[in-house]
Amino acid sequence: MADLSTTYMGLSIKSPLVIGSSGLTNSVENIEKFAKLGAGAVVLKSLFEEQIMHEVNFTIKQDKSSNHYPEAEDYIRNYTKQNSVQHYLDLIKAAKEKVDIPIIASINCTSASEWTSFAKSIEAAGADGLELNIFVLPSDFNHSGEENEKIYFDIVNKVKKETSLPISVKLSYHFSSLANTLEKLSWTGIKSITLFNRFFSPDIDINKMEIKPSFVYSKPEDLGISLRWVALLSNRLQCELSASTGVHNGEALIKQLLAGAQTVQVASVLYKEGFDSITVILDTLRNWMKENKFENTSDFRGQLSVAKNANSGAYERVQFMKHFAGIE
Repeated sequence: MADLSTTYMGLSIKSPLVIGSSGLTNSVENIEKFAKLGAGAVVLKSLFEEQIMHEVNFTIKQDKSSNHYPEAEDYIRNYTKQNSVQHYLDLIKAAKEKVDIPIIASINCTSASEWTSFAKSIEAAGADGLELNIFVLPSDFNHSGEENEKIYFDIVNKVKKETSLPISVKLSYHFSSLANTLEKLSWTGIKSITLFNRFFSPDIDINKMEIKPSFVYSKPEDLGISLRWVALLSNRLQCELSASTGVHNGEALIKQLLAGAQTVQVASVLYKEGFDSITVILDTLRNWMKENKFENTSDFRGQLSVAKNANSGAYERVQFMKHFAGIE
């Protein structure tokens, strides 16, 4: 049988399929099911920086955003009551008692404030690693690109001072010099970079005349964004690459591994097709490896990356003219 074992954040795991952070990973029962179905690791549902700040007795009013949005204080307080930080630490401990796969904590953050000290508590609870889900919306007219990028490095460096846990950074592609920024991030000593995070997208209800959330789940067509960058960056950074968004079947997982991903995160497909999709995805990988006579994933990982002399032009091209000439 094909050997699917690999590493994630430097940790040995039994398969390259990682359960990404979502509401589904906020339950020990679900985590046990994911482990039995063959998942290599589980990333817990993200804690938010605001929750941590609130729990360690920092007032919400220290967050400048609450001055602009008065309802933010009530929302954060109510959310925190139902999703306490202590509950998160208890979840880590309980999950570690039930499964033998890595349990990765996750924090959604936008600044390098005092919340970073909470990394010590996560380590003490027994987590195997910490994912920093960082996104700074470049909407402030007074901040340059360099100032926005500095926030990412400040967060990483401050967290690294608080914990010895392996750290992964999950971020977006909203950088003017993405390759350069990720290369420099990989020099900080982090163990993995995940491409890319998925965040709230606004929509408008034209009948109620109000803003509403939209595009909650990824689609198979979303695969191309991360696939391009995984292929361009594979074996060119000082840390592992994990692919996320748009992986809804085994073929998509294989593509990301061929592009050079060490692991692949899934979430939306679990909501849409159920937990058994894990088995289907991994069986597709095993069968493909058998047909192509690959004994383990390292035999083919990155074969179609730019570093392995794949057609870089296919990944660099961003306009349609060459491939879709004649289509009107």
